[in-house]
Amino acid sequence: MDVRRTTPTPRTTPDLPLHRLQVPLPQLLPFAIGSFDAIGPLSRAGFPHRHSFYEIVHVTGGHGAHVLDLVHRPLAPPQLCVITPGQVHYWADAEELVGRVVLFNEDFLLGHPQDLAALRALATRPALALGDQADAVAALLADMEYEYRTRGPGYQGVLRASLHILIVRALRACAPADRPAVPGRPAEVAAAFTRLIARPGGVRHSVASTAQELGVSPGHLQTLVKQATGRTPGGLIRRQQTLEAKRLLACTDLTIRQVAKEAGFVDPAYFCRFFRRETGMTPGEFRSRVDGNHHDPRIMSIAVAPDGP
Repeated sequence: MDVRRTTPTPRTTPDLPLHRLQVPLPQLLPFAIGSFDAIGPLSRAGFPHRHSFYEIVHVTGGHGAHVLDLVHRPLAPPQLCVITPGQVHYWADAEELVGRVVLFNEDFLLGHPQDLAALRALATRPALALGDQADAVAALLADMEYEYRTRGPGYQGVLRASLHILIVRALRACAPADRPAVPGRPAEVAAAFTRLIARPGGVRHSVASTAQELGVSPGHLQTLVKQATGRTPGGLIRRQQTLEAKRLLACTDLTIRQVAKEAGFVDPAYFCRFFRRETGMTPGEFRSRVDGNHHDPRIMSIAVAPDGP
């Protein structure tokens, strides 16, 4: 069953194709799990697109690569790929993909805000090697699919608990230095802040407007986000603006002026200076380097390099 639909848009429009989670009946959860075949052909989409939902892909077989926000990573099963709303991804030259796909909306995890923060951290990697967690993750996903298909008494709670365990096991597969900090109030506020600026149009927000939307003062937001991430809210907005500009330069035919507007800049000339300061290249140079070549080491290193605070 295809549980997603796509809203295609021309390459000259601001938005990339957007995939949405579609549930066939109102009483069903905003959640789905199944094989690539069961979820449908869009689960293997070979063109750049965004999601309005979260996706966890457990790849156990196949060839090709996963490209997430311009970072190209050859498949090396078994592995997990985590994609969060707003990220741009696709499967490059993928053949014989085998595994399970988990799809869910944010409200499916409202009771576990720390999991949303963890998913954001995991999504900074195009692929996560599972190591000694591989067998446990495979067994857990098989049980989740069984619960989803049979819908026994209390299956909603089982699925939510199992998803939480899946996220914990994914974190265990990370190197200790890469694991997110223990969640708490700062982590929850920082996660909510990053979700706001990562959603479509979110890069146009200022620190003051996001603080107002989150119900905290700008100063308190500054303290909490800095404590949780080591970066200032302004620094995270700049990083998101740079990433959004890269996505649009690489995956659309928008003019530099249009990219500047979509990335939150009124003045295209200032945008060009900003982009060069952040990446070491002009927007035009970046587009010419990345066009048709996601293997360029300079592009990949820029895509994953952290910004300063």
